[in-house]
Amino acid sequence: MKRYAKGEHPIEQNQQRIKEEGVIVLDNVKGLPFDKNGFVSPDYVICIGHRGRLDMKYDDMEDYSNERTVAIIYPNHRLRAVSHTDDYLATLIVVHASVLSDPMLQVISRLRYRYESHPNVELDKHQYNMIMNVVELMQETANLNLSDRRALFHRQLEFLLRLLGVYRRSVLDEIDEENRLSTLFYRNLSKHYREHRDVAFYASLACLTPKYFSEVIKQETGRNAAHWIHTRVVAEAEMILHTRRDLSIQGVADLLGFADQATFSRYFRRETGISPTEFRAEGIEVRKNTKWNV
Repeated sequence: MKRYAKGEHPIEQNQQRIKEEGVIVLDNVKGLPFDKNGFVSPDYVICIGHRGRLDMKYDDMEDYSNERTVAIIYPNHRLRAVSHTDDYLATLIVVHASVLSDPMLQVISRLRYRYESHPNVELDKHQYNMIMNVVELMQETANLNLSDRRALFHRQLEFLLRLLGVYRRSVLDEIDEENRLSTLFYRNLSKHYREHRDVAFYASLACLTPKYFSEVIKQETGRNAAHWIHTRVVAEAEMILHTRRDLSIQGVADLLGFADQATFSRYFRRETGISPTEFRAEGIEVRKNTKWNV
C-alpha cells in the first residue's frame, strides 16, 4: 500500500486553502490521515465513500467507510486506520473549524450528537447519486468568480447536510433532533462546560434526576452524559494545548475554568493517560513524524 510522502496528502497540501476558503472539496482521496497514535483533525470532514473499504477507530468506537457511505467527522476526534483495501476511494468535504460559527451552518452543531454516536450512514444508489449531484454543484461553484461565492457555497453545504439528514432518518428511523434531550444537553454543554463538569448540573437544567438524564442521553447518543462532558472538555484542552503555545499549562487551566494547574493536570491525565505537558510535547513529535496512509 502506497504512502504519501510528507506534504503530499490532499488535506496536508491544502491547509492554507482550507483556512482561506473555509470549505473545499477533495476528490480521489485514497485514505484518511493517521499516525501510530491516531490522527486528530482540527477540521469538520464529510467523507463520501465510492469504492473499497476503510476500517477505522473513531476515538474508541469501531467505524468504517465503504461504497455509498457518508461519514461525518467532527473536529478534535482521534482517527486510527485499522485496515483498508487497495481500491478504497473517497471524496472529502473539509470545513475549517472557524466556519462552524456561520449562522447558516448551525445545522452542523445541532446534528453533532447524532453523528458522533453513529458517524456514518449507508445510502442506496438513488440517495448516493443525489448527494453526489450536490457535491458536483459545489465543485462547479468553487470555480465561479462570484462576489458571493462563499455564501452560496455555504448554502449548498447546508442543503447537502439537510438532504443527508433526511436520508439518515429514513435509514435509522431517528426522531426529530429538536425534540431530543441530547440537543438541549449539547446547547447547555457548549455554554457551561468551562464552569460545570458534573452530570447533576445539566440534569437540573432539564428538570431530571442525574441517573434518568444520563440514561436518556445514552439511549439517544450511545454514550452517557459524563462521556460527552469529558469529551468536550478534553477536546478543548487538546486544541488549546496544540494551538496556544503562548499559554502556560496554568494559563490553559485558567481558560478552561479549573481551579489550578494541578487539578487540570489530574483531570487531563485521568481522561487521556498522559499529562498536559506530555501531550504538548508529544504533539510536536507527532507533527514531525506524521505519516499519511493510503
